[in-house]
Amino acid sequence: MPAARSSHQPHHSRDPWIQAGGWLFRHRTSIPLPLALTLLLLPRQELAHPRVVDAAGIALVTAGELIRLWAVRHIGVISRTRSDRLGPLVATGPFAVMRNPLYAGNVLLWAGFALGAHAVWMAIVVFVALGLEYHAIVRWEEQLLETRMGDEYKEYVARVPRWIPTRMRPVERRAASSAVHADSTRVFSWRETFYSERGTLIAIAAGYLLLWAKSRL
Repeated sequence: MPAARSSHQPHHSRDPWIQAGGWLFRHRTSIPLPLALTLLLLPRQELAHPRVVDAAGIALVTAGELIRLWAVRHIGVISRTRSDRLGPLVATGPFAVMRNPLYAGNVLLWAGFALGAHAVWMAIVVFVALGLEYHAIVRWEEQLLETRMGDEYKEYVARVPRWIPTRMRPVERRAASSAVHADSTRVFSWRETFYSERGTLIAIAAGYLLLWAKSRL
């Protein structure tokens, strides 16, 4: 992400995806709340193999949060902003194999909770709904980053896929400037990482507690 707020603003786009993406980005924290309420209020399905579904849900939640922790360790607290303030371009860790690991982790988290709620069909709804939301947000972010960073970001886009990794081993480009290299390759400590990610970790714990309470009703 760019190091500081830039005076250059992205040109106005008539693309409905980009227009929607800007609004969704600013409200992306509150938008999933109806999904959470739906999972809590829906009656649990009678499943033939509930323990298998529960295990699959836990596996997805765990995978999603591990991806998020890996990403936050490289990007830091800038991931929490809801403004267009951007930090240095991060192209290390998971950002070296896909451009949007935090959003991918979120999809896995929500799909896992859908399975944990024994609403298997909701896992499909999650993939579709969040897929459309994040597609719009990413389109907006890409226009913003290309406007503010130019060729540096274009080179990153050409090298790293948006969603589906083409390689699992990161190939990180050496920065031309040592100062830029130092800013863009900083890895945060695990203490900083867990502190930054504490809200998500608390939400995961609270979510499972509520699902457990729901199962006892």
